[in-house]
Amino acid sequence: MKTELNYINLTYQTHSQKEYHISLSYQLFGKDLFTAPVVLINHALTGNSNVSGEKGWWKQLVGKNQIVDTDQYTVLCFNIPGNGYDDFLIEDYEDFTPSDIAAIFLKGLEVLQIKNLYAIIGGSLGGGIAWEMLAQQPDLAEIFIPIACDYRTHDWLHAQCLVQKFLLNDKEEPLQKARIHAMLCYRTPQSLNDRFQNQYNQDKQRLESEDWLVYHGNALNERFSLKAYKLMNHLLMNINAADTALENIQARMHMISVDTDLFFPASEIRMCFENLKEKNKDVSYHEIQSIHGHDAFLMEYQQLNNIIKNIL
Repeated sequence: MKTELNYINLTYQTHSQKEYHISLSYQLFGKDLFTAPVVLINHALTGNSNVSGEKGWWKQLVGKNQIVDTDQYTVLCFNIPGNGYDDFLIEDYEDFTPSDIAAIFLKGLEVLQIKNLYAIIGGSLGGGIAWEMLAQQPDLAEIFIPIACDYRTHDWLHAQCLVQKFLLNDKEEPLQKARIHAMLCYRTPQSLNDRFQNQYNQDKQRLESEDWLVYHGNALNERFSLKAYKLMNHLLMNINAADTALENIQARMHMISVDTDLFFPASEIRMCFENLKEKNKDVSYHEIQSIHGHDAFLMEYQQLNNIIKNIL
């Protein structure tokens, strides 16, 4: 299995008319290119191209004998330029939109001479970028599986990203503070209340729930860059594929929501599904049942596997 980081050197002009030299990094898993159907997986906000293998963030879904079987497919995952996994960071992050990232990924596919994909799978921000890719190239894939995401950032999510932006611009522990706030949006009140039940940690003199949040804030601070987080939050804040472009998408679309998602509410995703269904698009809707909210797409693997195995 190929897991090394590969690079494509690109010159790209953003929609804001800024020119960048980008070294687009990616990883391949499974079968050699052009020997099997290609599945593109777009990573989420703090994810990266390492989607499978021992340290793969989606190894419960992607790998040998998994639902996305690396004995059957070539699995490709790009790093969003500026996510820091390849040590590339972007100072002026507001120069980029999700539409720009989608265009860069499409350029990457062109350089790799991949004209068509069997499937595009993306969770959260990665799914939003996938919507933007298909809006720009409607015939790109046979199957599209957006998970816990929508084709645009609605007002509630935009507002939460705005709070994140304020926290990330703070001078004292900005990344830790932003992560703590984000965790409260990734999960639900029931998820936290059921797990911690007001248990108090005598050694640390604080609630177990507070200790858990502080841990996640510190853990992300150790493995992630502030510049990268600012960029990724900005992208999440600005997903905006054109409504009219959605009608042109030729892929079979399988939209997956989480019933308790606070970031991308199931009701919004269902509305998108119903609008596309009315236009006679080949689209289906699936819903993960979970108390855990948005993060359920990284936790409820049995449900996710059961849905996707009937699609691929």
